[in-house]
Formats: sequence, C-alpha cells, structure tokens
Amino acid sequence: MDWLIDQIGTLTRIFFYLIQAVHWTILISVLSYVIALVLGLLFGVARVSDRRWLRLVAGGYINVVRGVPLLVLIFFFYFGLGKVVNLDRFVAGVLAVGICYGAYLAEIFRAGIEAIDYGQHEAAMSLGMTRWQTMRHIILPQSVRIVVPPAANEFIACLKDSSLVSIIGLRELTRAGREYANQYFLDFHTWLVVGVIYLIMTLTLTRLVRALEQKVQVRGFGVVKK
Repeated sequence: MDWLIDQIGTLTRIFFYLIQAVHWTILISVLSYVIALVLGLLFGVARVSDRRWLRLVAGGYINVVRGVPLLVLIFFFYFGLGKVVNLDRFVAGVLAVGICYGAYLAEIFRAGIEAIDYGQHEAAMSLGMTRWQTMRHIILPQSVRIVVPPAANEFIACLKDSSLVSIIGLRELTRAGREYANQYFLDFHTWLVVGVIYLIMTLTLTRLVRALEQKVQVRGFGVVKK
C-alpha cells in the first residue's frame, strides 16, 4: 500500500511539473496551424487555378514539402535558414511545422474545391461572375464545409508533431519531460505522464472535431450522421 501511495505521489508531482509546459505545446500548435491554414487555402486554390504557372508553383510547394520529413524541415529552418536570417528558435519551429502542414492542408482544400460540381462554376460564369467571384461567393463557402472535418483532424496531428520542435530546445511538453527524466532518473514515470497528457489533449480535440463534423455536416458527402 505504501508503495502504491508513493507511486501515485510521484506521478502527481510529475504531472504538475509538466502541466506548466502544456501552454507552450498549445501555443506552438495553434500558431503553426494558423500558418498552415493560410498556406493551405492559398495553395489549394492555386492548385485548381486555370493559370498553369500557379498550378506549377502550388504543385512544387506541395510535392517538395510533403517529400521532406518534418524533422529535417525543423533543422533547416533553425540551423540552416535560421542562421542566415537570424531566426529565433520559436519562430523557426513554428514556421517549420506550419509550412509542413500547409502542404497537407492545400491538398485537402483542393479536394474540397474539386468536390463541388463544375456545373456551379458554369452557372456562376453565365450570370456574369468572374472566376474569383465564383470562387469566393459560390465555391469556397461550400467547399469549406466539406474540408472542415479532415482539416480539423490535421490539427490533432499537428499537436502531436509539435513535440519534434523540442529537438531545437523549445521547452514544450516533450522537452520538459526530457529535462525531468534526466534530472530525477524517472524515465518510466515521466514518459508515462507525458503520454497521458498528450492523450488527454488529443481525446479532447477528437471530441471537439466530432462535434464540429456534426455541425457542418453536408448530406451526400459521407460526413458523420447525427
């Protein structure tokens, strides 16, 4: 019984130590995801543009970034580009994660736009709307409802992958866990608590995504039914 109480006390101390670093994990994830959303929307629209050079630029960005591991991007932005333009490690980490997930979100936005029947493009054009007006007022509002569930799921992946920025010294949850484990030689307890905290965050987000899916449900596109 004393052993069990001691173990619970140890896990509790670790939990309250690590929880202080959670806000950095959330901040890095949110900022990265905002960058990813902007890039994803811009390059997703460019991917279906009728201008060939825009499609080539968007395709190049998506193929290059998706072909490079996130860890390599983080090293590049901090040790490579970061040394040239003097990037702070926080900015370098956020940019690397944001640009990486921007490529994945661009393909999600492209798929959402292409899911809209082309007849709607033609109908809008026949009413005198330009391509930009058609995209802005007709296509994007509908496609956004389609891409919300997969895009929200990407945020969960972004949250977990944000742990990789610990490699450049950003003191988020994983980095704090490594410091505690090294200081007190409690690897098993520490990484157990780190895993539980990540699990709590991802399960919470999963429930929010589920609620969001039901809220923006589009009949006929295979989104979860109420």
